[in-house]
Amino acid sequence: MEIIRFADIHPEPWRNGGGVTRELASHPKVASAQDGAWDWRVSIADVSKAGDFSNFPGMERVITIIDGELLLLTIDGEEHPLEKYRPFRFSGEAASSATLPTGDIRDLNVIARASAFKGYTSIVEISKKRAHPVFEGQLAVLLEGKATVSPGADPEDESDGASQAASAAEPVELNRYDAVVGSDTRSPEISGRGFVAVISIDKVDSPNV
Repeated sequence: MEIIRFADIHPEPWRNGGGVTRELASHPKVASAQDGAWDWRVSIADVSKAGDFSNFPGMERVITIIDGELLLLTIDGEEHPLEKYRPFRFSGEAASSATLPTGDIRDLNVIARASAFKGYTSIVEISKKRAHPVFEGQLAVLLEGKATVSPGADPEDESDGASQAASAAEPVELNRYDAVVGSDTRSPEISGRGFVAVISIDKVDSPNV
């Protein structure tokens, strides 16, 4: 079970110097977050002043406001008011800039190379009664509330002893913006009260030539 602790991530400046971002995950991991060599990246950015967004040619972006009330995003001259917890998709190649009508915001960014991957963000309310699994190819980020994560049962091991051991595993407490990496083997399960962002990264099938 892999947990990415937000407090351990060092903030990095935007490409254009207009803000700072914290990278939760990227692929491939050896690629530099500064030169855009990765095929996809999930990050959390702080926006404290109006200005241009960085340009990412060949990429598609999904942005979600996770703290603050409103971001007014202008893309190729057209204004889009972005409210909290409402994911918005747009081209990384587009000329984009933002203003902050209600003050500073923090946003969750999913950027993927359009020819190879497709990124999705869903906001899910979690419950103490029913754990929410995080599957392979997913990343779940605690946005608000209190939550714990535990390893799920191994679907390939049907012995009662293994099931009991999985159920007895001590849950791990999550802090705000901590991320849980999904798996299809004993998929992590999040429970508690609050909201999580579930990010899915899907491969894009290449068209037949």
